[in-house]
Amino acid sequence: MSNVNVTRMELLVRKEQIKIAVQGRDLLEEKRTALLKEFFRVADTAIARSDELSNAAAHARYSLALAESRAGPEAVRSAAITSSNVLTLQVETMRIMGVKVPRIEQKKIADSIRDYGISNARQSLSIIEAATAFEREVEAIIALAETELHLTRLAAEIQRTSRRLNALDHLLIPRLKTEYRFIQMVMEERERADHFRLKLVKRTLERKRNVTV
Repeated sequence: MSNVNVTRMELLVRKEQIKIAVQGRDLLEEKRTALLKEFFRVADTAIARSDELSNAAAHARYSLALAESRAGPEAVRSAAITSSNVLTLQVETMRIMGVKVPRIEQKKIADSIRDYGISNARQSLSIIEAATAFEREVEAIIALAETELHLTRLAAEIQRTSRRLNALDHLLIPRLKTEYRFIQMVMEERERADHFRLKLVKRTLERKRNVTV
């Protein structure tokens, strides 16, 4: 405590610092609670989207097998090679509770039969259905990826907030309170010492007056 100035001003400063630190701790606690609530909400969404992806993947493989059995593997392979589809993604950043999270928007992959590389619509309906099923699988993958990124960012912010809370609870606030008590104790001892010296001076003066008389 040798680096602590023992003055009344320093005592008032420590008192104000403790007040601000406690207020900051309370705000961080509220933030962490809200972040955890949001994290669990998004986690539920991630579980639901994971199930959707599993279902979409299973349906896509079933549709592919059906298309190969009806139109033939060569026709399916030819449609895949000649397809003019381009997957376009638009990624934006938004803030949720102060946390930057990505928002992924997927453009429509195909608008017509030609976009699928198919010329005979009647013969290749099963190929279109298979392509559509795989589009839904891609959409499910993107939706799940967006949710998992959201979860990752929230988890990182929860960790940062927890570290700051621990630093306040176990380092800063205890140190400030210890310094406050130290300053208060030293000042009280000084006051008692000053009071004792004042009494000694008073007694000495009284003795001198009695001797003089």
